[in-house]
Amino acid sequence: MKIAIEGCAHGELQQIYNTIDLIEKRDNIKVDLLICCGDFQATRNNEDLLTMAVPPKYRQMCTFHKYYTGELVAPILTIFIGGNHEASNYLQELSYGGWAAPNIYYMGLAGVINVGGIRIGGISGIYKSNDYMRGRHEKQPYTEQTKRSIYHIRQLEVFRLKQLKQPIDIMLSHDWPQGIENHGNLKQLLKYKPFFETDIKEGKLGSKPTRELLDELKPKYWFSAHLHCKFAAIVNHTSDDNEETEKRCTKFLSLDKCLPNKRFLQILDVPHDDSKSINLMYDIEWLTILHLTNHLLNTTSNMYYLPGPTASERFDFTPTEEEKTAVLDMFSHDLRIPNNFITLENYKSKTNPQTTNFCEKLCIDDPLALLLGQWSRSNLTENEHEMDSTFSSFVNSTVCSNNDDEIEDTEKSSEKLPMSPFILPEPKNDSTYSNINENSFLNNCSSTTVPNTSIEKSDEDMHQSQDADVNNVVNIEENNITTKTKFLKRRNYQQTYDDDCE
Repeated sequence: MKIAIEGCAHGELQQIYNTIDLIEKRDNIKVDLLICCGDFQATRNNEDLLTMAVPPKYRQMCTFHKYYTGELVAPILTIFIGGNHEASNYLQELSYGGWAAPNIYYMGLAGVINVGGIRIGGISGIYKSNDYMRGRHEKQPYTEQTKRSIYHIRQLEVFRLKQLKQPIDIMLSHDWPQGIENHGNLKQLLKYKPFFETDIKEGKLGSKPTRELLDELKPKYWFSAHLHCKFAAIVNHTSDDNEETEKRCTKFLSLDKCLPNKRFLQILDVPHDDSKSINLMYDIEWLTILHLTNHLLNTTSNMYYLPGPTASERFDFTPTEEEKTAVLDMFSHDLRIPNNFITLENYKSKTNPQTTNFCEKLCIDDPLALLLGQWSRSNLTENEHEMDSTFSSFVNSTVCSNNDDEIEDTEKSSEKLPMSPFILPEPKNDSTYSNINENSFLNNCSSTTVPNTSIEKSDEDMHQSQDADVNNVVNIEENNITTKTKFLKRRNYQQTYDDDCE
């Protein structure tokens, strides 16, 4: 399966499709799937633009709305995760994933799906320690603070992903796993992004939770974006078992944003089961984990703890075969993701019918509906009173607060909750490309690039290429003094909100 990987889309969806079309015609190939690693900017209207945490000069409608309204149709099956520049009000409707537009699927706050036998996981947003242990409390109208905190990842999504035990082929995150720079060409990275050096020395570059997921899940591939540069690495994993096991490694690749002279796109040939059609399928292990951990969902702004080995309640939610069978029965043994996209004009409520139907089928809660007071417990489970007691006791016993009034408010709110530096490699059209080893992967990520003649170059974004010996380039890259100065001011990006807006 030929998969196109895109870094930060920043709303330039039509340009991305045009570039892929150029590559397909040039190399006589067919791309089967497009994966976007965040900053997708699925803005449908002006109201969506106002929910994006960006300065006014970056509030541009771009081209997603054309695919949303049907003016254009996505020519390639597309999946994406969220970043830190998103139409948060729209993505909040699809907390567990759903069709953002025809043939364009959002993976939700975190999720796992199957595409043609390839298992793809993802987590949306970026890491900020001050919000990591809080509930999903943000709702419209957003304040300047909640406009940013809404895209900060939470412990619950990481906790759920850690329950996975079946192998993951591809994992997606917007920001980099912490320490990934030590597994690639660090010297070349610092030559291109010298202002990373301080963050690296202080251990501030990258996300701690995604590093934990990298070490836990050990996927074959990990794709990211966010830092606006191309970087490849190989992470060799060690086994905790005493027995000899097959050596496992993760091939990491981060890509740039879609602008002139940026290295933003790469095509990989990933082996898959030819007998399976390239359609989206739910993942039964992930569905079961969502069902089993529904009582851990928290919609307050307080910090709270999740169960661990010392807890008196269940803390390991890796599903058993019986539990997976029970969930499979809920879906009538049909795990195909339905093509049930619906436009805003066709539903009255502030919740999305896709999410409502999914939650009712899986017997879980819609976080947005809970916040809006629109969720009916009677739709969820026969064990209504038992689940309510479990959730209330969980919230009341695990909320972290130094203020007695805050704890009292939380108890009241819980009673109301109706709960239960590289050159872009040229795509290759041969079978050997899918079996690249560690050295060839890094070499391929720095050898050749893909042309993008359809993008007009602007004086503001263009600069003299440092790779004058490379032909046929999709050099979508910006490296001028103004940009470097701007990034220097944003060095402590994990400690403040300043860098959340470009």
